[in-house]
Amino acid sequence: MEYASFQAWLVDLDGTLYDPRGLKLVMAAYLAFHPGSLRLVHTFRKQHERLREEGFESEDISAWEEQVARTAAILGESKERVGKLAYSWMVEIPCRWVRRFRREHLMAEIAAFRAAGGKTALVSDYPATAKLRALEAEALFDVVIANGEPAGPGALKPSPAGYLEASRRLGIAPAACLVVGDRDDADGEAARRAQMAFRLVR
Repeated sequence: MEYASFQAWLVDLDGTLYDPRGLKLVMAAYLAFHPGSLRLVHTFRKQHERLREEGFESEDISAWEEQVARTAAILGESKERVGKLAYSWMVEIPCRWVRRFRREHLMAEIAAFRAAGGKTALVSDYPATAKLRALEAEALFDVVIANGEPAGPGALKPSPAGYLEASRRLGIAPAACLVVGDRDDADGEAARRAQMAFRLVR
């Protein structure tokens, strides 16, 4: 497939813009020194996958907020405390390290695509702005659509909602968009539902 022939690239963040293997080792080390947070992190991630499997979608609450609420209910904690800790473990701590694991070749490809006139969007199931800043990749994207951030999608992938919104905001027809992601069951399936092409990053 000739990736440069598309008018827009819609790119996932976690596991796509950086290699997740190194970061997972770092996070495992952090959790080893903070065993009290292990249950919260495990529960929070499990609820994320459950929301994905259920096809959760809402116009009133983001999937991130629902994930926080479910985790808080399971742990018997306040939503405020769970939300703060979840953001710390899912965003703030990883931000200290993601720059070391950037996929430099992919970043260069995205930059070249933009330089040739292509449009780009970042579409994430987690808050993305802080990680983009940590990756020094903010300038690579025209649009950022992220769960847990203003105007983010009300559903997780494989719902096509985020990618379709990116297509709409870029003014590019879905058929002219390429989705770039690391999960065929999430990014790939969302692309197929949106009638977009898909490139799997490993």
